[in-house]
Amino acid sequence: MERPHTHEGAAALARAWSALVATARRTVTDGLVVGTSGNVSVRVGDTVLVTPSGVPYDRLGPDDAVGVDLAGRQILGGLKPTSELPMHLAVYRDTRAAAVVHTHAVHATAVSTLVPELPPIHYMTQALGGPVRVAPYALYGSEELAENMREALRDRTACLLQNHGTMTHGASLDEAYDRTAQLEWMCRVWLAARSAPGHEPSLLSDEQLREAGEKLSGYGQR
Repeated sequence: MERPHTHEGAAALARAWSALVATARRTVTDGLVVGTSGNVSVRVGDTVLVTPSGVPYDRLGPDDAVGVDLAGRQILGGLKPTSELPMHLAVYRDTRAAAVVHTHAVHATAVSTLVPELPPIHYMTQALGGPVRVAPYALYGSEELAENMREALRDRTACLLQNHGTMTHGASLDEAYDRTAQLEWMCRVWLAARSAPGHEPSLLSDEQLREAGEKLSGYGQR
């Protein structure tokens, strides 16, 4: 496969691959995926580094980097890219995202089978752009699934995939991963609340979400 032509380019890809592998391993450690399910990618210029198909993350090393261009042509590495490559590439074509995380998180996957949209159970809903939609089911790895995901992600940074899992993106691997963790947590909260006999969870209004969004825009250190 073609290799980067400059030392700087090679170094940037090596750093990004190391961070990608660490994030992929974290999805397993935190219980968001089982085995080799789920996948992670990061964009470096016009190259998209992706986890390979069917390889345990703890076995990945510096020489196992897999990269494709935005058209999906493999330009780095010998391992086969993740089967969910169409979804990852769709995100990069549609957004300014620098990283994408896809998981089979338990509570999020459960919610994806129950509703067309995660009810606004918590103000962190707004941190994902608004109520999280569920993309209709389609065969994994298919262009149909990628198209369903694109629609569900419109004006959002996260979506659920029906009977499948989660998809989030961000300006960095850390941001994309944090959004996945927040989504899984909100799904867990909603499932716990709706399981109480004789009670329905209180939900946030559009105005409450808007106010939260304004406050969240100034959250943290600047």
